[in-house]
Amino acid sequence: MSLQLGDTAPNFTAKTTIGEIDFYDYVGDNWVLLFSHPADYTPVCTTELGRTASLKSEFDKRGVKVLALSVDPLDKHTGWINDINETQHTEVNFPLIADEDRKVSELYGMIHPNASATATVRSVFIIGPDKKVKLTLTYPASTGRNFVEILRVIDSLQLTANYSVATPADWKDGEDVIVVPAIKTEDIPAKFPKGFTEVKPYLRTTPQPNK
Repeated sequence: MSLQLGDTAPNFTAKTTIGEIDFYDYVGDNWVLLFSHPADYTPVCTTELGRTASLKSEFDKRGVKVLALSVDPLDKHTGWINDINETQHTEVNFPLIADEDRKVSELYGMIHPNASATATVRSVFIIGPDKKVKLTLTYPASTGRNFVEILRVIDSLQLTANYSVATPADWKDGEDVIVVPAIKTEDIPAKFPKGFTEVKPYLRTTPQPNK
């Protein structure tokens, strides 16, 4: 199964490092970052989980729940977390799914047979409060993810979910945004009272409306 943007993220129950969870119950009305790891006790994954833990306050600020997954069993997760905490100077503060039967991995299309028949790729799913998939990213096992970029994407997704804007290349929270083409130029002042700049008839920018 391959989930696409706009699809409903499937619900599941799973064993995790905080006990058994029902995904929808755990998530509630929050945004979600669900991401997978090829295996426990691997060097790149160790740095990734440590970095995610160190950014907990940033995810909390955005109302995002974090959930990681690998196909290794729970006892390995527990030992690995100790190593992560020690080597990355942090405390892992989010659950890790022990997906031994690969139920969740297969449900979310996290195993790519041409890359590995057994291990998950580095999948990233950002899921909205409506349980719809808002973003997917897939990294090879050799490449660690940029979690500052993931936070940037979440900022954009949350902004554009509430305003008729899009974010330009390399945009960061607080910078000008683009008024979507569906808004007529003559209607912009009423919707965006901070003003706007018409670069081209199809390219109109305005200060970020929620700042």
